[in-house]
Amino acid sequence: MTEPTLGGMIPAPLAAALAARGYDDLTPVQNAVLAPEAAGRDLLVSAQTGSGKTAAFGLAMAADILNGDALPLPGLPAALVIAPTRELALQVARELAWLYAGAEIATCVGGMDYRTERRALIRGAQIVVGTPGRLRDHIDRGSLDLSFVRACVLDEADEMLDLGFRDDLEFILGAAPADRRTLMFSATVPPAIEKLAQTFQRDALRLVTQGEARQHGDITYRAISVTARDRENAIFNLLRLTEAKTAIVFCKTRANVNHLLARLGNRGFGAVALSGELSQQERTHALQALRGGRARVCVATDVAARGIDLPGLELVIHADLPTNPETLLHRSGRTGRAGAKGVSALIVTPADYKKAQRLLQGAKVSAEWGTPPTADEVRAEDDRRMLDDPALLQGVGDEAEAAAALIERFGAEHVAAAFIRLWREGRPAPEELADPPAAPSDQAPRPRGEFGDAVWFSLSVGHTGRAEARWLLPKICEAGGISRDSIGAIRVRQDETFVQIATADAPRFGQVTELEAGLVMTRMAGEPMLDRPASRTGKPAAKGSGKPWPKKAAERRHPDTDGAPRPERTERPARPARAEQAERPDPAERPARPRTNAQPDDRKGKPARKAGADFAAPDRPKGYKKAGPTEGGPAGTRKPRSATRPATGPTGKPKGKPRKF
Repeated sequence: MTEPTLGGMIPAPLAAALAARGYDDLTPVQNAVLAPEAAGRDLLVSAQTGSGKTAAFGLAMAADILNGDALPLPGLPAALVIAPTRELALQVARELAWLYAGAEIATCVGGMDYRTERRALIRGAQIVVGTPGRLRDHIDRGSLDLSFVRACVLDEADEMLDLGFRDDLEFILGAAPADRRTLMFSATVPPAIEKLAQTFQRDALRLVTQGEARQHGDITYRAISVTARDRENAIFNLLRLTEAKTAIVFCKTRANVNHLLARLGNRGFGAVALSGELSQQERTHALQALRGGRARVCVATDVAARGIDLPGLELVIHADLPTNPETLLHRSGRTGRAGAKGVSALIVTPADYKKAQRLLQGAKVSAEWGTPPTADEVRAEDDRRMLDDPALLQGVGDEAEAAAALIERFGAEHVAAAFIRLWREGRPAPEELADPPAAPSDQAPRPRGEFGDAVWFSLSVGHTGRAEARWLLPKICEAGGISRDSIGAIRVRQDETFVQIATADAPRFGQVTELEAGLVMTRMAGEPMLDRPASRTGKPAAKGSGKPWPKKAAERRHPDTDGAPRPERTERPARPARAEQAERPDPAERPARPRTNAQPDDRKGKPARKAGADFAAPDRPKGYKKAGPTEGGPAGTRKPRSATRPATGPTGKPKGKPRKF
């Protein structure tokens, strides 16, 4: 093994551990962190998942925590590793355990017994590995002291920011010495990571390995075009066709994980789930079942499966498309690790063609487009695997006598047929699929208005049924198994809608196609009349509104003039000036309005109102608003109350105490 230098050779204990692990050569990211220019500097490293990042930062921090070739005595930690998820933190601890043989490594992760972690920290540890929330909890409670930390590692830093751990990271790094060495590892380096690096790193060296710049050579990307109704069946057949030792299926929500897990269980697949709603014990049991071979399929969300390393993981299926190219790379990086080959398959419905193409382009990977495996293809592959089974290739041994007895009693053909049935019974039956949709073209989008030959169809819904193009488009794509590129104009009218389908894809629809209950699509013999409907006045309707064009101003104001010019405007007589307040009668001298059905006044001067008593409202003009007079102003406006003029009641006496301002 070539031993790169870090101010000398790799420490002997670590070199021995690497050799025992089977490392003949270091990976590019491991060589990069051991380069002479990286010695003693803060590092911002971007490398694809599965490229040996854990061993890389284990080697990089060796010079900071080792005293020559020996570890410091257990006490306060010398190195801290922060990971976004529990599974990744525990996985990192296992990797560092074989690299630093004999080191005391403490883990601090959510879902585990806090008292056990506290006792391990009190006994002393050279390296601490944990998740942000639990590490901050230990620091707050005084059980974790970072005052002697020489190296801090942030693994999957971009994911920790996505999960909202920025405040926790700032708190943890703020509790460590200012002269520490900070190593940040991330599959991608978005602006948020760069900003975090500027805050907590000093003169960091940026390292970009080839994993970020190009597609991982050990992963084959496939895009499977399916109709929406065949989405789950395509997943089942893909699992059956590959017969991967271990496969992982990604969903975007926990509800989708539970639904697909139940469907897989009903089909006879050995499957487990990984999602955020599971306890740490349940997640540990699921991973143990996968590693022990008791389960072969893992259905997971992005967060739960972040950073997990499953041995023999050969197939990654994206049941729900990822939200961005970075997530696509992270998901796919679960396979094709350490030189092994793997397949990353995207399940793409017609409505998601464009999104899938954007994801692949953004991730800078190329995918092979195709259709899902059919039931016949799965059976043919089963027969091929059966003929290649090692049990048939072995010679006859102690079973010779029993084999001869079977052949003598049942015959060779009968015994072979029984073997085939037993072989097939142990596997889930393949699913029959509908006609798969055509794969999308990689050509550039066609210019607007150049759709070409097409056939028109009418739909039995329009504006009255609240029809919209964005609502109808996926339904049409699903019914015919076509992409959006095969659909031209969509014209919504009052009671029906007209849609244009490319001539090549029109045969996918019958004369009458039911998109859903009450929504029928009918093929037309020619083109529809798309002129603007006439209004009652004989004028065309306003474009896109379904309403007649508004009348001109002269017609609207003078409908009887037949468009004649408007007559000259005459001057209005001057309005008489309003009488001054002094000329109006004093409100106190106005006669009180009679009250009908009046009851005796109560002790507060207000009329007593019995339950059910009827009071006739006085005749008041429409829009009447009660108001009192003001001095020097028009009637009907109120004068602001002041300390010198308290509010008065109906009797003219002051109402309450004077207000103070």
